[in-house]
Amino acid sequence: MKDNLQFRIMMAFSLVILVTVGAVFFFFNQATKTRIRSFGESVQYKLEMGMAGELSRYYRVQGSWEGVQPLVEQWGTASERRIILTDNEKIVVADSQGGLLGEPYKPDSPGTILQSPWKRGPLATLYIGEAKSASLYILYNAMGRFLILGACVAIAIALIITFFLSRRISTPICALTKTARKLGQGDFSQRVQVGDKTEVGELGLAFNSMAGDLEKGERLRRNMVADVAHELRTPLSNIRGYLEAVREGMVKPDAATIRSLEEETTLLSRLVDDLQDLSLAEAGKLKLICQAEDIAELINRTVAAVQAQAAAKEVSLSTTDLPQGLPLVNIDSHRISQVLRNLLENALAHTAKGDAINVAAAEQGDWVEISVADTGEGIPPDDLPNIFERFYRVDKSRARATGGSGLGLTIAKHLVESHGGKIEAQGKSGEGSCFSFTVPVV
Repeated sequence: MKDNLQFRIMMAFSLVILVTVGAVFFFFNQATKTRIRSFGESVQYKLEMGMAGELSRYYRVQGSWEGVQPLVEQWGTASERRIILTDNEKIVVADSQGGLLGEPYKPDSPGTILQSPWKRGPLATLYIGEAKSASLYILYNAMGRFLILGACVAIAIALIITFFLSRRISTPICALTKTARKLGQGDFSQRVQVGDKTEVGELGLAFNSMAGDLEKGERLRRNMVADVAHELRTPLSNIRGYLEAVREGMVKPDAATIRSLEEETTLLSRLVDDLQDLSLAEAGKLKLICQAEDIAELINRTVAAVQAQAAAKEVSLSTTDLPQGLPLVNIDSHRISQVLRNLLENALAHTAKGDAINVAAAEQGDWVEISVADTGEGIPPDDLPNIFERFYRVDKSRARATGGSGLGLTIAKHLVESHGGKIEAQGKSGEGSCFSFTVPVV
């Protein structure tokens, strides 16, 4: 229970509420007590001064204290206090309760001295006790009870509000925890319901985004395993078939057979190399040897290397939009040539007789943009977002005539991004496509 988030929030809020209410009650109580005491002292002082004045006038008129007892008794009844009047010898001449008349008086506290109006020295001493009803303290106690009652009500209301508030905070977090556990068990379809726009709601949105990425990554991983198995199965099956045919004597181990086996082995080797390059690129361990290079020369050299393939398909391959005076670029020439070659081979795979491929370059600030545009079959809009995914092909039949392993564009993307650049694809069905990427200027 103590590890429950709602319980911990409630305890934290309760502690804060109790400390706050307790502090307010303590200081308010002390202030009230001080004010009541001050008010009581003021009343006592005014009462003493008023009685002292009346007694002084009485003595001045009467010339003695004879007959003052009824007056003192009347004052005592009205003020609910015991009033004692003593002469200079400390003998009681008046007592509101009548019990000490004529007796010596030994007070516990000093009284109010009455001065004689016609001679020096004290006339008498007046002692006024505490009020019997202690009305001020009754008021103080009543206020204290109301304060305690109000504090209890405030604490109860605050705890109820805290309960619902903590529940509102903890409920989506508990739901998030349950969903995360299911996600950790492999159910990547799990999502949390986002009901508000607070930080908790933003956390839910971030979690859903992460879950979507994990689901997509898991789907790609499964597809990759299936695609690798498919890509390996075809050449291995062909090699096995040729070997079985040779062993059975159905095919002679002549130059044509050996050439066919070599082609299948080359295909397998290229697939393994592509997988290794992709693995290193995704792990950030791909080593680049960057130096200043003439990008125009690199483009011409790479285009010349695939010119024979283009001629065999009767596809026009040109670099007519390659301007003079392009700045030197800071690249690994081998890797950027690999990117350009992958794009050219992809363009050749999706163009037919009579189509054209053009390679262009242009300076854009601190970057040089290289593009490969063709007039081939183009790219459907639904396929554009996935065109750089591993083993993704627009042609779902995975025929060899329409592409290689399906890793070329993925590798190209990672190689360009390793140089700090970016790669994009544009195109429409039947209107050709254009791939462009940027490399940094020296």
